[in-house]
Amino acid sequence: MQCLYQAGNRIEAQLLLALLEQHRIDAVVLGDYLAGAAGELPADIFPSVWLIDERDLIPARALLAQFLNPPPAPSAAPWVCPSCGEPVECNFDLCWNCGRERT
Repeated sequence: MQCLYQAGNRIEAQLLLALLEQHRIDAVVLGDYLAGAAGELPADIFPSVWLIDERDLIPARALLAQFLNPPPAPSAAPWVCPSCGEPVECNFDLCWNCGRERT
């Protein structure tokens, strides 16, 4: 087994594990529930993602880089509903007035 990444929290470790599994890379999270022992263990113990097969290290590191530095989301702009003419804020994909989908 090979340690790939020490996550900042349980959720981050599980998200990375899911990404690896989507690409058919076998991995496990170790130390997932150590936060429950707070006070008895050092405060710097975090969950870590471990690869089962060390031969997956290179593709797993590439996926880790994408995971840590995702591409920026496209910036949406406010839009006007073509059905009813209602101005709609950028974070909505449906017109609040008539329910038409953004085109």
